[in-house]
Formats: sequence, structure tokens, C-alpha cells
Amino acid sequence: MSLVTDADAFELYRDSWGIPHLRAADALGLAYAQGRVTALDRAWQLEVERHRAQGSSASFLGADCVAWDRFARQSRIADTARRCYEALDAGDPETAAWVRAYVDGVNDGLTAGAARDERFARTGLVPAPWEPWVPMAIWTAAHILFAGFATKLWRERVARALGEDAVTLFATDGPGTAGSNGWLVPGDRTTSGAAIIAGDPHRFIEDPGVYQQMRLSCPEYDVLGLAVPGVPGLAHFGHTGTAAWAITNAMADYQDLYTEQLRGSGSTVEALGPDGRWEPVHRHVETIAVAGGEEVEVEVMETARGPVIVRRDADAGTTADAGTVPDAVTAPDTGPAAEALSLRYPPRVREDLGFAALPALLRARTVADIDRALDGWAEPVNVVHAADSAGGLLHRVAGAVPLRDSANRLRPVPAWDRRHDWQGWAATPAEPVQGFAVMANARGIASPLGVEFAPPHRANRIRELLSGSADWSPKAMADVHADTHLASAGPLLALLPALDGLSPAAAALRARLLAWDRHMAADSTDATVFSAFRTATVRRLAADAVFAELAGAPTGPEVFHPWLYLVPRVGYALEGLLTTSLLPGLDRAAHVRAALEETAAAGAPDRPWAEVHRLAPWSALPDPEAQWPGLGGDHDCVNATSSVPGFTDLTARASAARYVWDLARREDSLWAVPLGADGVTGAPHHRDQLPLWARCELVPVVTDWARLTKESA
Repeated sequence: MSLVTDADAFELYRDSWGIPHLRAADALGLAYAQGRVTALDRAWQLEVERHRAQGSSASFLGADCVAWDRFARQSRIADTARRCYEALDAGDPETAAWVRAYVDGVNDGLTAGAARDERFARTGLVPAPWEPWVPMAIWTAAHILFAGFATKLWRERVARALGEDAVTLFATDGPGTAGSNGWLVPGDRTTSGAAIIAGDPHRFIEDPGVYQQMRLSCPEYDVLGLAVPGVPGLAHFGHTGTAAWAITNAMADYQDLYTEQLRGSGSTVEALGPDGRWEPVHRHVETIAVAGGEEVEVEVMETARGPVIVRRDADAGTTADAGTVPDAVTAPDTGPAAEALSLRYPPRVREDLGFAALPALLRARTVADIDRALDGWAEPVNVVHAADSAGGLLHRVAGAVPLRDSANRLRPVPAWDRRHDWQGWAATPAEPVQGFAVMANARGIASPLGVEFAPPHRANRIRELLSGSADWSPKAMADVHADTHLASAGPLLALLPALDGLSPAAAALRARLLAWDRHMAADSTDATVFSAFRTATVRRLAADAVFAELAGAPTGPEVFHPWLYLVPRVGYALEGLLTTSLLPGLDRAAHVRAALEETAAAGAPDRPWAEVHRLAPWSALPDPEAQWPGLGGDHDCVNATSSVPGFTDLTARASAARYVWDLARREDSLWAVPLGADGVTGAPHHRDQLPLWARCELVPVVTDWARLTKESA
């Protein structure tokens, strides 16, 4: 039964962009309102995310979703969420009630929301009631790949092909599954004398968008920010009027893969544990329903380390997809043990997702309040900026990172060796804010907690831009968001002057590239030419015999394949591969020369960068009629619209939102999302922010209730 059953118990207002502003009599009523309005605006998105978290999306989206559904079930996302919710309900019933109120609102709004969206009828999907733990499942599913544990599979493959010294050869200090920009400008560098926090999270762009602009107001607090649809509160980005916070991915390593030795078959399976003891393994079989296809059975196993997500051929050293459950799932007792990989991740170990921090952030009035709230943060691990109107500043890491052997961070480690056990939890670093504070996934405050980080280019460029003024205003921050300088072009261009014997066309192309201003501007034809040259270079390097053992198609679960393809790995690690001493047999100059000649012979592609660098968002049901804009920027620009060098100029990852929080006057704050406030295709506010977002423009935050339009809910 709903904690709040009367829709009149809250008020819904919207601004001219359709952004919901909610007002209720208390925090529980407000949580209910958030859930209900989210269901009205984004019922399709909520149900897609629920099914993805539960491993049942193939039931209405078809066979293409089986790979993810299998992983979701084998990694036990839904079961982890249930455990976390039960632990929360037992230890913090007040926060559990707040989560339930949100779920009650979702359940009361789903039917009306689904009636607005034709995709339900098209797929035959019928909304189903949410359980209280579903927001936790959605949160877990959204972040389980954030720490990039699949990179450990790639490093193992590299070590096998190129030797142990090369295990981090492709350590891009480059883009992973997610990143962000963020910067904090203290009051002594602003026109108002109060701090400004700005930035943008970089994620795969989805339709509907992964962030939802929203305002939540009750007598206890009045907060605006960016919500994750399906999750109560404003976890990542918020402004309470007197205090504000924002996060970036800390690039910490906090998930481990363990090589397991398994024996037995059927329901009796054991894993070799520490001290040579064979331990029982939980095993059961689940069934994935597939729209338009046959059901797929999935073997779910869990050792004392964690869920088994990969079965392996121990002799060949390759991974294998679990696929349909065979008669014997492991080697018999009389034969050699079979190998598998288990995943150990903090929420499953601790039974805690840190949800107690979410209502505490809404109540924050000072930096000290935000700091205390983040002491309970768990997943994912973030770098945080915060400031308040009294001049308080905060720069810290928040989240749960296990203490363990350094080898755990690099590759799968043996489950039977106690050296690789977790030994408690790392302290999260904090630093005083001196001058500007910048977070852009580079090495810095979170360095002790990770392995691979972003290159320093974005962080350095943001610092350079911020240093150019001592009187920053919120509107001026758009110039930082929009910057397209590509510092990572330097190492490749630096090889050009030494090339001799070039054809006239290649020599002319070299001169053009060296004269280029290195900005991936939307209207730049030179940027397009550089990308073509970079693509040719990446492909030629990837085809070199030194990488032959890495060039084959990935094996194992399909969900990990994006981490295992050679060409994208070369593209993202291009800077390091052009300068490393670990590959003495790699004739870089020859490949660069050939790439230059190839690009010149093909004819310089004199088209504006935005014509080829177009947005390509993910959608559960793609709209074939959708027209997506061309963009400026690239993966190492502040305007981080990520192409995949050597593979495509299209961009699937970019700023999932942009924000500017003004601590002097909240009403002078700014924000934007890639699409709009409404998740229903064709609705007036579905994509109305897209043209502005594509130009790195932001829209004003509205805080005056008199300027908002009241609606019925």
C-alpha cells in the first residue's frame, strides 16, 4: 500500500522547458511525488531499466538483449539490490521508508505514464509493480561496469601475447566507460565573491537521457539538481540554496576478478578456496524469456568470492560464454578442475549501496553537511567538489575501495591464495582547495586508489582556461564547456617533421596538419582531415605483426567485448604506443608515413568536422526517423564528445548533462541535458534542449515559483 495515496498531497510545477518542480508537505510526500512524476514523464525508460537490472529485457526487446540479461543474472544484480535493501530496512528504516515512498509514487504513475508512450503497445510490454529494492537494482546495473573490471581481461590477454612487462602497455590513461569534467572556482576568482561549481558527466548518451533535471521542495529542504531516473533524490549533482555538490568518476579500482578452480556437476559444485580446501558453490539455473525467440537457460553460480561471470578453457587460456546450460557444468570429480572467473564487488560484500547518503545530501546546508553525508557513500567511487555560501570548499573522494594486494588491481588473481583476500577498506583522500580545483578523471587526488586514469589534457586545459580570468561568472563557464583544443594530437603530429621522401600530396598534407590550430571545432575541415589521418595511423599500427595475437575477435561473454577489441584499444592508447620503449620492433615512423600517404592519396576530406562527428545515442528502440546533430570536440577535449579513433568518427559518449552552480544566487545557475525533460518520443519537451546542448549552451535555472506553471499530476 502506498505511503502517500493522494496525488493532491503534492504540487507539480514546470518551467518553460518542462522541467518538473515538486512541492510537498514532507520528505516522504516529496519522494512519492518524485517517483510519480518520473513515471509520468519516463515510464518507458523506468521499465527498460528495471528489466535490464533484473535480466529480463530480452522478454520484450528481443535476442539482442540476451547477452546483457545473462550478465545481469550471473552477476546477481537484482539479488544484490534485495540484500542491500533488506540491510537498509533493518539498519536505517527511515531511509528505507523514503525509498519505498519513491517506489509507491512510481507504481501509482506507471499506468498513466505508459498510456503516453506507444512503445509499450508496440512491444507488448505491460508495466509491472516495482518492489522496494528496484531503485537499488537500477543503481547497481548503471554502475557495475564503472570500475572497468573487464580491462583486467584485456591486460591478461596482452600479457599472454606480449609478455608480463607489457601488462599495462595499453593503459590509456584514457577514456573508459565513464568520466567527467568538474571544476570549482573559489569566491576570490568570481564576480560575485562566492564560489561557482561547474562541469559535465561523460556517459553514453541515451534516449531518453540518463539524467533528469528536477527540483524537490518541502519544508525541510528545497533542492534542485540532476536525478537518475528510477532512483530517489539527486545523488550526483545538486544545489540546496546554500550548498552545492558535483562528482566525477574517481577511476578507482574496487572490483576484482578471481580465477576459480571448480569441480563437480549438477547441483553439487565446489571451488578451491584458500588453504587447499574445497568449498561449496551456490548454483541454480534461471530462464531468460526472449521475444520472438526460444527461451535461454542461464547457469548462475557463486563462490565465496562472488558470482561466477565467465567460464574458461584452462588449457587454451580463453574465456567462454556460459550460453545454454550443459548437462555437466564443470569437470567431474575424477578429472581436472574447470576454470571460471568470479566477480567480487563491494555492494555484494558489504550489502550497502550508500543510499543513506541520498536524503542526507538533500538536507545539507553546508560543506560540512555534505562531507558527513558522503562518509556513507559507497558506489560508485567518485571525486567530489562542494561549496557553500559561507565560503566552505570541499575536494574529496567518496566510496568503498577494498584494501588488497596490488596484483588484484591488474589481472584476475587465484582464488585459493589468501594473499588476494580483501583486508578492509581504504581511507578516502581529501585535499584542501588551493586556487582552482579541477577533476577530470586524471591522476591526482584518487591516484592511490586506481590503475588507469584519463590523460592530463582535459584537466590541464581547464586549469589553463580558468587561469585566464579572475572574475568568473556563471554565464562565462559555457566557454570552458565548449573548448575543443585537442592536446593529445601532439605526439602524432610531432612525428611528421622528420619524415622525408614524401610525395607532393603527402608533403602538402603534412604542412596543413602542422599549421592546424589543434581545435576539433564543429566547422573545422582541418579537424576532419586530422581524424582521417589518425584513423589510418591507428589501423596500420593495429595491423602490425607485433599485435597479431591480439587481433582476433574477442571470445567469452559478449558484454565484455568492447574492452577486448584491438583497434579501439590502439586508438585510445595511441599517445603511449607512439612513445613507449616496450615495443622495439614497432616501426612507428613507417606506419605514420604510410598513413599520411594513404590519407593524401584518398583526397583530403574537406568537410566540416560536425558533418562526420555526429551524435549516435543508444536507445532501447531506436527511432529510424531521428535526426541527430553534428558536434565539435573529441575524446580528449574539454568538450569531450568521444569518437573511437580508428573505428568511427560518430560519438556515442559525451556530456550527459552540463551544470553551473552559483553559490551567490542559485537563480543564476545554469544547466542543460542532451535531449529534454520528457522521455516520450515526439513530446514537446523530448528533445527541445538538444540544439542548445549541441552548441554547449545552457538554460537558466528557475527558482521563482511565480514563473512556473502549475500542472495536475
